[in-house]
Amino acid sequence: MKKIIYSILLLLFIFTAKAAKVDTLQVFSSSMQKNIKTCVVVPDHYKKSKKAFPVVYLLHGYSGNYRSWAKDFKELGKQVDQYGFIVVGVDGNYSSWYFDSPIDPSFKYETYVVKELVPFIDKQYKTIADRKARAISGLSMGGHGALYLSFKHQDVFGAAGSMSGGVDFRPFPENWDIKKRLGPITEFPENWNKNTVTNMLDLVKDNKLKLIIDCGVDDFFMKVNRELHAKMLDLKINHDYIERPGEHNLKYWENSLKYQLLFFYNYFNDVEKTQ
Repeated sequence: MKKIIYSILLLLFIFTAKAAKVDTLQVFSSSMQKNIKTCVVVPDHYKKSKKAFPVVYLLHGYSGNYRSWAKDFKELGKQVDQYGFIVVGVDGNYSSWYFDSPIDPSFKYETYVVKELVPFIDKQYKTIADRKARAISGLSMGGHGALYLSFKHQDVFGAAGSMSGGVDFRPFPENWDIKKRLGPITEFPENWNKNTVTNMLDLVKDNKLKLIIDCGVDDFFMKVNRELHAKMLDLKINHDYIERPGEHNLKYWENSLKYQLLFFYNYFNDVEKTQ
């Protein structure tokens, strides 16, 4: 009996000893003059490793925050350990849509992510400070944000993904506080047209980015994702596109994240082989 108890305790020790570490940090945004919290998940071997790590930035959806990924996605720690990269849970306020608002100077989340957060993470952690070792993805509002930021800043990100992304928000002019960031669509149509992902494909026609886009077939964003996919095919923009059963909910995103993180793992490995 003692041997059995000892074996169980040993297994429990091994299981708990190897676990991703979650840090909660405050990053000062000089563009918005405030501290913004962020969640950083590092693999269990991070501290002992002499190597630098690739980084995946994850953007939450409307009404979420920096804690959403570590709190809601129970497998994230295991996935970080499995793939051996750092994951950063970005805070985009509850409704920033991750761009710099043309009407509200207090919302500059594009500047924050690209020019403040990424350099901060590279300074504080053992990262590979290169676009080829950075990926960005997100869900819903964050799916739009990930594509938006990667399209505009291909010098910063080498790969990007979208899960149930609001990749064209113009059909939803009264939803999710978008008009607070861009102004009413009837008064400021140009703001809406130039800041929606589906109108930004001219930025990625060189196929410099590695892209993965997915959406559940019962999602209210299904139509705009299909339209984006069709436009990308017409423009010969390389991308992985997936439709699978599911709605706009956590159950779908938990499954989706598995595919997205595997996609980024393969991307990082392919880059490493060519260097």
